[in-house]
Amino acid sequence: MSQNNVGPKRSEKGLLTPDNCVVAFIDHQPQMLFGVSNIDRQSIINSVIALAKATRVFELPVVLSTVETKSFSGNMWPQLRAVFPGQEPIERSSMNSWDDKNFVAAIEKTGRKKIVLSGLWTETCVALPTVQAIQDGYEVYVVEDCCGDVSQLAHDNAMKRVIQAGAKPVTALSTMLEWQRDWSLTGTYDAVMDIVKTHFGAYGVGVEYAYTMVHGLPATKFAEYAVPLAAAAHK
Repeated sequence: MSQNNVGPKRSEKGLLTPDNCVVAFIDHQPQMLFGVSNIDRQSIINSVIALAKATRVFELPVVLSTVETKSFSGNMWPQLRAVFPGQEPIERSSMNSWDDKNFVAAIEKTGRKKIVLSGLWTETCVALPTVQAIQDGYEVYVVEDCCGDVSQLAHDNAMKRVIQAGAKPVTALSTMLEWQRDWSLTGTYDAVMDIVKTHFGAYGVGVEYAYTMVHGLPATKFAEYAVPLAAAAHK
């Protein structure tokens, strides 16, 4: 999708727009997800992939980062990597990505002062860079349903901490709708609705119902499922 299809520049006045923010996905890796107990793990995957797809629709700059991939955490989820083919995550040893010069440089390179940030776990890999980025003059939006922690207490304390530091809590859906803002912006409308129908449960079912039963449009065509061949899987 070209920049011409994203639509006219939206007014800012404190809101997120496709022109004013960078999105960071931090440590969405198997071992980190194993430790999450405050929220259903599949829900996190669903929300993260929805947010990732939305960044492609609105052509936002994205920073991917992983920690201790080989020694502990494992590779970034393949579902997330598939949304950004060819983009390598920034590998770190520090729990705090703001301690990593390559991560900070990638954020700085975008020239944007608003960071939409998500990661595992909330109390460390989200809270620590959020607090320090705010100290460095950035405005941080924490996508809460794309984050998780080892307990409800840990996650709640982390969210309180980042909010007290000045961060704004958001969700994957609210962020995408804030980027869209106006349903007359047809360049992104269909792509947003595709994400809604694929990832956002009752909202997506309601959209499909309105399309087919109220407006008489054909049912959404999803890609036909192809069963992987056993032989191919072991090559």
